[in-house]
Amino acid sequence: MQTPQTTITFPEISLLTRDAHKLRGFFGNIFKEHSVLLHNHFEDNDSFRQGYSLVQYKVLHNTPTLVGLGEGADLLVELFLKMKHIEIDGQRIEIFSKNINHASIKRGVSDDLHHYKFENLWMPLNQDNHRIYVSANEEEKKSMLNRILRNNILAFLKGMNATPPPEDKILTSFKLKKEKESNFKNQKMITFLGDFTTNVSLPTGIGLGKSVARGYGSIIRV
Repeated sequence: MQTPQTTITFPEISLLTRDAHKLRGFFGNIFKEHSVLLHNHFEDNDSFRQGYSLVQYKVLHNTPTLVGLGEGADLLVELFLKMKHIEIDGQRIEIFSKNINHASIKRGVSDDLHHYKFENLWMPLNQDNHRIYVSANEEEKKSMLNRILRNNILAFLKGMNATPPPEDKILTSFKLKKEKESNFKNQKMITFLGDFTTNVSLPTGIGLGKSVARGYGSIIRV
């Protein structure tokens, strides 16, 4: 099945990976009247749009990047010409060049295996399974991460309005490269880098796991 995807990059601007949430704050604020998809807050500012984030803000190889999927893809095309500058930490940065790629991409279970790597830290754990993870042995940790990865892929497919396959039809094999403790909203979270293989075709550049709108869990096809 096909899903519209728009990717916008700003090649002349260099940011740190951790600046992704600042991009989200800036664009979500200046375009907030256009769609809740840009910031995931409803008008009362106290409630959140649930579900997979259709507009994601990330920094890949120091390049500010916006990724839109489905409705979010069309929204970014509409707003592309209106992006004249960004503001990070109170500093105004003029946009002299920006690139846009809009395409229909395949997603869903296939007969082939596909290989990906997490370009940015993957945050799969919540408070409950964090406690389970830290007390597990190595084999249990491996099984747990693969199970969560399958659920993350299912969440993406549901967000694309695809009819999700049964969980046992999704194959995943995650290879851990790095585990680290990260600060997220003043809390310590365990995050991961690594590669994985799956029988699900996924768009390169999307995020999996928690806080994908802020750039976490961005994957690249390899």
